[in-house]
Amino acid sequence: MFRLLKLALSPAVWLFGRPVVRGTEHVPSSGPVILAGNHLSFCDSLFVILVLRRRVTFLAKDEYFTTKGLRGLLMRWFFTAAGQIPVDRKHGAKAAASLQQAITILEQGKIWGIFPEGTRSPDGRLYRGRTGTIRVALATGAPVVPVVLRGTDRVNPPGKTLWRPGKVHITFCPPLDLQKYQGREQNLKLVREITDELMATLARHSGQEYVDTYATK
Repeated sequence: MFRLLKLALSPAVWLFGRPVVRGTEHVPSSGPVILAGNHLSFCDSLFVILVLRRRVTFLAKDEYFTTKGLRGLLMRWFFTAAGQIPVDRKHGAKAAASLQQAITILEQGKIWGIFPEGTRSPDGRLYRGRTGTIRVALATGAPVVPVVLRGTDRVNPPGKTLWRPGKVHITFCPPLDLQKYQGREQNLKLVREITDELMATLARHSGQEYVDTYATK
């Protein structure tokens, strides 16, 4: 089903987004990898999924699986076909269980994708990252590749269903060197510092203004 999804959606993605992709050499051809990106639009994960050869599994908010109507049906079909994992961000225990699923994905040698901001940017700025990405990285030893997206908010503006023609830039940055910190995922101060380093990398390469507060829906 995943291959069918890519075949069905690739023409629209290339027609509307005309993606310019850089840095794919930073994504290993095998083994566990964490892709951590900025989040501008609903279509961010779609572009990342379709420009890479390897399959990427994202954590997706559970609303994408429970929305009613035709739009909800289409979203549910896409996220299910793409093998994405629903996460209930309102309940800490359920969110923690989703992170455990992410660990399982990485232990299987696969790619896990995450948007550390936790939600789409409400105004185009980059917001403070949540620490789950780095906690999982230190627990599993998986490399973290920062992914910078630009232009997706013009192709599919927040709150809009219809796409607009534009140009999307996707840059896979060199992975963060976290080897010396492996196994220290319980050190909250360290995890916070590395998360801030990750967000600084995303801000530097995306050109977004950084806001040191969490984004709200």
